[in-house]
Amino acid sequence: MRKLSRLVLGGIALALVVAACAPNASQDSLQPAGPYAEKINNLFRPVFWIATLVFFVVEGLLLYFVVRYRHRHGRQGIPPQVHGNQRLEIAWTILPALILVGVAVPTVSTIYDLAAQPTGRVLNVSVIGHQWWWEFDYPDLRVNTANELVIPVGQPVYLSLCVAGGGYGKQPAPNDCQEVSERVGDSVIHSFWVPELGGKQDVVPGRTNHLLIQADRPGVYTGQCAEFCGLSHAYMRFRVIAQPRDEYDAWVRAQQADAPTPAGGSLAATGLEVFNGQCIACHAVQGNPQAVNVGGPNLTHLMSRGCFAGCIFDMTRANLARWLDNPSAVKGGVPGGTWMPDYNLTDEQIRALVAYLMTLR
Repeated sequence: MRKLSRLVLGGIALALVVAACAPNASQDSLQPAGPYAEKINNLFRPVFWIATLVFFVVEGLLLYFVVRYRHRHGRQGIPPQVHGNQRLEIAWTILPALILVGVAVPTVSTIYDLAAQPTGRVLNVSVIGHQWWWEFDYPDLRVNTANELVIPVGQPVYLSLCVAGGGYGKQPAPNDCQEVSERVGDSVIHSFWVPELGGKQDVVPGRTNHLLIQADRPGVYTGQCAEFCGLSHAYMRFRVIAQPRDEYDAWVRAQQADAPTPAGGSLAATGLEVFNGQCIACHAVQGNPQAVNVGGPNLTHLMSRGCFAGCIFDMTRANLARWLDNPSAVKGGVPGGTWMPDYNLTDEQIRALVAYLMTLR
């Protein structure tokens, strides 16, 4: 029985080790794709090897003394004592202090480098943490989107991080992050992290924190909330999409345009009526004078995004229909009746609403 228990425990331990070693190319802080992530990586590697050396030296000495001076039959007395040996005591006091100084100096320098506000051509973005999705507001460009942060390659991005407060429909459009953070209600702490582009920064109610990221090559970089914030914490993901300058400028122009109005008599026009009757309390659509409230994601160019609902769903017609049919059933923790409620839409209403949403490109 004891042997079986050991085998089971060993199997569990092995499974955990294998899972920890599984490659995850989408979130790898050891593969930096920008200068700020590179600074962190350049600090991590020497500190890691120093810590590894210290670990093996200390553990090696510990094992040596455990074996060398273990109790043996017939051995009398205790091993020789070194208490009062000034040379040894000075050595094992100074050596750890020197190691700590050697780690502290580059660490403090890196912290200051990452905290410095960049100059020159910088993209400013306000990042608002909701339960459970991310909102991205570009105050200088009049662009507001959700779940996907689009940035130009090779340009520093200065993120102002704050928390939405009070629940859906109880805050203004977040053109200024500090303005939003002053309106916090029963909000919780989030943590913004996209490991390939920068460090990790808490998003705290009542204050605005800042973070620098930059991508030096085009690509899609996966991020997530790294602070437990409720039942759907694991579903609070996002993507950072780095584009060449010409593609990014075209994206900005498209995002600044109003949403189109469906042709009368079409299925999408029927969906617009359903939207104006059910969805305008929370969702804004630029160009729709009735849909101006904020609380849920801005849907003006919904179909330009590749994901929705905290980036746990790809943007497809089937997933939209599934979400509208019963949000709480497909994203755990969504408090039905408060934020994204189930309106008990009929199949015909869902088809029409999806047809309208598909026009928001």
